[in-house]
Amino acid sequence: MRLRVAAGGPAALKVLAAAGAAAAPVRLVWGGPLGETAAAAAPLPGRDPLVPAPVIPTPRRGPPGLTGLLPPAEQPLAPLSPPWTPALELDSGTVLFSPNAICQFFFLARGEEPTDLTNQWLEWEATELQPAASAALYAQLVHGRKGLEAVEVLGKLLVHIELNLSRRGTAYLAGDTKSVADVVVWGTLFPVLQDETSLPSELQVLRTWFQSMTLSEACRKAADSVLMPKALLEFKSYLQKQPPPCLAMERATSNEPEEEEGSEPALTEEEITAAVDAWARGVAALPKPWQPQKPVLPVEGMRNVLITSALPYVNNVPHLGNIIGCVLSADTFARYCRLRNWNTLYVCGTDEYGTATETKAVEEGLTPQEICNKYNAIHTDIYRWFDISFDYFGRTTTPYQTMIAQDIFQRLLARGFLLQDTVEQLQCEDCQRFLADRFVEGTCPFCSYEEARGDQCDKCGKLINAVELKNPQCKLCRGVPVVKPTQHLFLDLPKLEEQLEPWLEQSWATGDWTANARYITRSWIRDGLKPRCITRDLKWGTPVPLDGFRDKVFYVWFDAPIGYLSITANYTDQWERWWKNPQQVELYNFMAKDNVPFHSVIFPCSLLGADDNYTLVNHLIATEYLNYEDGKFSKSRGVGVFGDMAKDTGIPADIWRFYLLYLRPEGQDSAFSWSDLMLKNNSELLNNLGNFINRAGMFVCKFFGGTVPDMVLTPDDKRLLARVTLELHQYHQLLEKVRIRDALRCILSISRHGNQYIQVNEPWKRIKGDEKDRQRAGTVTGVAVNMASMLAVMLQPYMPSVSLAIQGQLCIPPDCFVLSHNFTCTLPPGHRVGTVSPLFQKLEHDQIEALRKRFGGGQAKQTPPASVTLMAPGDPELIQELTEEVAKQGNHVRQLKANKAEKAQVDTEVAKLLELKKQLALAEGKSPEVLVPKGKRKK
Repeated sequence: MRLRVAAGGPAALKVLAAAGAAAAPVRLVWGGPLGETAAAAAPLPGRDPLVPAPVIPTPRRGPPGLTGLLPPAEQPLAPLSPPWTPALELDSGTVLFSPNAICQFFFLARGEEPTDLTNQWLEWEATELQPAASAALYAQLVHGRKGLEAVEVLGKLLVHIELNLSRRGTAYLAGDTKSVADVVVWGTLFPVLQDETSLPSELQVLRTWFQSMTLSEACRKAADSVLMPKALLEFKSYLQKQPPPCLAMERATSNEPEEEEGSEPALTEEEITAAVDAWARGVAALPKPWQPQKPVLPVEGMRNVLITSALPYVNNVPHLGNIIGCVLSADTFARYCRLRNWNTLYVCGTDEYGTATETKAVEEGLTPQEICNKYNAIHTDIYRWFDISFDYFGRTTTPYQTMIAQDIFQRLLARGFLLQDTVEQLQCEDCQRFLADRFVEGTCPFCSYEEARGDQCDKCGKLINAVELKNPQCKLCRGVPVVKPTQHLFLDLPKLEEQLEPWLEQSWATGDWTANARYITRSWIRDGLKPRCITRDLKWGTPVPLDGFRDKVFYVWFDAPIGYLSITANYTDQWERWWKNPQQVELYNFMAKDNVPFHSVIFPCSLLGADDNYTLVNHLIATEYLNYEDGKFSKSRGVGVFGDMAKDTGIPADIWRFYLLYLRPEGQDSAFSWSDLMLKNNSELLNNLGNFINRAGMFVCKFFGGTVPDMVLTPDDKRLLARVTLELHQYHQLLEKVRIRDALRCILSISRHGNQYIQVNEPWKRIKGDEKDRQRAGTVTGVAVNMASMLAVMLQPYMPSVSLAIQGQLCIPPDCFVLSHNFTCTLPPGHRVGTVSPLFQKLEHDQIEALRKRFGGGQAKQTPPASVTLMAPGDPELIQELTEEVAKQGNHVRQLKANKAEKAQVDTEVAKLLELKKQLALAEGKSPEVLVPKGKRKK
């Protein structure tokens, strides 16, 4: 192999370091942007030239980013193109020209397969770190900036590395050993940070990692070889002829808002003039709000937006992570679409078939249908409380589900996309049944997590075949199952791949897929698609309509996404106008990242193979995970705050919506924190947003009799209009890209501008002055209350009840509740406002601490005893009687506490409650936990 690199070129650094770290047998050819300058081949830094080179197989398919793989005739080794870019010519003649692809190849060739975490770091380095590092290097070499000033653009990204290293407690980015991710990230950072004064002193973990990498032999020799003074001068000369790097207008994805800029970008006269013109046009400039007919159907000539959120499993109560990952994110976007006058349909429902339902039914001593009815009602109630604006919330246990799923199956069968095969499956001889995936638990074969499910590991996220589990156990009886053969049907994904790949390329090119959705999908394609089993040995599910398989049902991940179609069919008998109309309909799928492959590969393959003009996803929006305090949510293990608990806290739904959307894990995991909830409520809502809107409305009432005064705009006012307009444009740009969390910052930024505007102009003082001062007070008040009016509309997707309250207080006309790209005067002089009152209440420390303790008990990991047996249900009448007694006693305890009864009396009644709970657990066939009253500890 020959590796061509240019001395002085930053990309050469990571490539040489990777080759050295992987001991790759390459011959170096040094070159520059104008052609080869040194043809002599050299041994790789760090490698003994006398050691024989190992044989390196050419990978069958490259990992993500391995797009630089071309036949030699299409990609010559010299000259470099573009300048300063490395190139690796393999012995086969194939050329790799992507630096990251070359680095990955070296590690793959050494037998180190990339992990999911490694690939996530590489994706992040390519999309986030590289552009910022290029800008920082340009600032250093061309503009002469030094130290912290030069790396300012890297600030949030360096913190991202620091936090990830700290949270994982590992020496390296992807674990305790060095990986290709470490080399690639170090190689991008080192040209900028080689002067360690550029590294912020508070980032100690990052500093330790960076020094460790820099001192490693491979990295040190690569730096000595590439970053020579003369070569750097040539590279600087080259950069000076190039335009400065342009960073995308995207805000950081940390939990915290961006710091206020010391100096804002200058406004152009054109921007100021356009803002003033739009303001002057007033309500006439706004589009008329459009109300679709019911049921909502596609309209020719309009933008027709179909939104789905991943169907929540019906087997449990959704926790905050489920809510933000799916329904709340989709709801926020759906509300935004409606405010834009886009014809929008938002559907969701409970996913009710499959093993999870059967498992829950066994646990609770109910039939599967009774479980579905119970939890569908719970889900519906929770989403109603969170103000989720479904056009229709349905369920999958319907005749339409059977009809549509079986039709797609028959079409796949007729077109030759289904296979039949014998599979090895776990059978519990004690229970006398084949065990579906979720009836099995064991040790993950990939990461050794001891409580992995039979279909997927909660810890590493990898999909598993149940027979691959180590030390498997039947969840019903805790017996050890045996492997037995059984016949099943498979979706022929390899055969469908030739249709899938061009569709994916087209969807990626024209749609907005989140980075993690693209990465996860590429990983599946890279690893090569395999036939996927679509049947299960269960009773509760959609029956398979084929002789020899009629005792089986469809696998939930073949069946569940079809629920989007059947739920729409239950909403309207014209459902095909949405789902068989790709020419007129844009489809947005919202989900957490663990659901991505089923929506990006399996479900599209099913629809492509069915060949019935189905609407396929245009925009796949996947979140990372929301953690809870210092642990993780787990629906199956009851860890964290759940939806039905949120409404019992006394904190309004809109505050929960705001905080969850503020935390929305768009680019990385984020964590719910009670202390942070209090901080954001008190600072961002109470002191910033609520303070501004309340002051603007109160000034109208107090100083001008409830009537908006005349306004005479000064140059400062006009600049404010332009600033607000720019924030509004940014809000639209972000929400159109479904950057929901970042767009919320625009709202808070506008209210900060408003507070500053009021503070600087002091209308409460000017109203007491001469005519000129009173006029100025009127102008400031009028502009401020119009900003509040616009904020009410912008806030509606996030906090609908608060938005409605502002609309009522300021008497904003319904025709103004539509989003345009301009800040217009919607409350003109003479407009009367209503009664203005505070929108938010302060959260107190004692209140939050009480909630933290109340909900903190579930964080301790509960390991069930090995002897736990999920038995058949006991006496239903006894269970019902005990359930009622527990509820009655629980209410009695709460009443005593509310009345501040004596502690001894409360403790006595709590002990009775715990005894009743123990009796109920025994009656249900469960092993009762040792329950301890709050405030006491087990000895």
